[in-house]
Amino acid sequence: MRSLRVVVVGATGNVGTSVVRALVADPTVASVVGVARRAPATWPASPKVTWRSADIVTDALAPVFEGAEVVVHLAWLIQPSRDEAVTHAVNVDGSSRVFAAAGQAGVRALVYASSVGAYSPGPKDRAVDESWATGGVQTSFYSRHKAQVERELDRFERAHPDVRVVRLRPGLIFKREAASEIRRYFLGPLLPSPLVRRKLIPVVPDLPGLRFQAVHADDVADAYRLAVVRDVAGAFNVAADPVLDPAVLGDLLGARPLPVAPKVLRALAEVTWKLRLQPTPPGWLDMALAVPIMDTTRAREELGWAPCSRSTEALGELLEGLRLGDGGPTPPLDAAAAGPLRLREFATGVGARSR
Repeated sequence: MRSLRVVVVGATGNVGTSVVRALVADPTVASVVGVARRAPATWPASPKVTWRSADIVTDALAPVFEGAEVVVHLAWLIQPSRDEAVTHAVNVDGSSRVFAAAGQAGVRALVYASSVGAYSPGPKDRAVDESWATGGVQTSFYSRHKAQVERELDRFERAHPDVRVVRLRPGLIFKREAASEIRRYFLGPLLPSPLVRRKLIPVVPDLPGLRFQAVHADDVADAYRLAVVRDVAGAFNVAADPVLDPAVLGDLLGARPLPVAPKVLRALAEVTWKLRLQPTPPGWLDMALAVPIMDTTRAREELGWAPCSRSTEALGELLEGLRLGDGGPTPPLDAAAAGPLRLREFATGVGARSR
């Protein structure tokens, strides 16, 4: 039996915490090094896991990767949405530094967290496979960055043909533990959490193109585990059924779909973002309405992956976590990260990087 040594970069967030748990539970993984700017003090209680504090923009990474067979790169900034120089430095330049350090350290495999957001605009009435163009949606900084990192990874593969490279492209990723982090990053401090319950959400917006995919973080983590331990390479779409659209969301929430013009919803998103009422710029809506529906056949057949939770279950779990203000055991997931009465979020201007 192989005894793999794995380094997980960005191991403390929504996906990273689930990936660490999945790798710890796999008997073929001997050790996991979690890398984060802010390492947790005591989590998880496993002799397999050690932590290294490192910033992928400024710190030397090759020594952190030394001796590892596999590097899993998850680190990514959603905020600050108002300062693209900061997000680009981490998302694109930082990813390039991770890839270069992995090559320098001589790792055998590199597994990267791409996204449905890397894809160019595509169809909503049929599913596309991993050959769909990854040019991104240009009005979304997140999508542009994901597309740019795909090109960085292309260059890495050409320079290091002996390294097995895997790109996972999941849809939206939810779990209950990530509720506080997701609220801070996307919804902001003005959301009254107790009101996030099905009976109190009367309508869902019904607009053309509002069809998207989601998956539970633990199911995504299992895809990462399989990518680590199995001899596979290339890109894999990862998402659960059903596709989420206004009808499905209406059934889930007990809400009525309300027709809304995309221009109206986008204008509302832009105004509230500029007024610092919420942290999400309108490019996120553009991306949601533009990216294609993904075909997950390759992940199921070649990776051997199958989700345990339906997309509606993952979303329902998140909504319950939002209502209760749930969090997790690491600094990014900490329910107290917003400060008393969420004052820390207000103080940073609603849409800044959590420190």
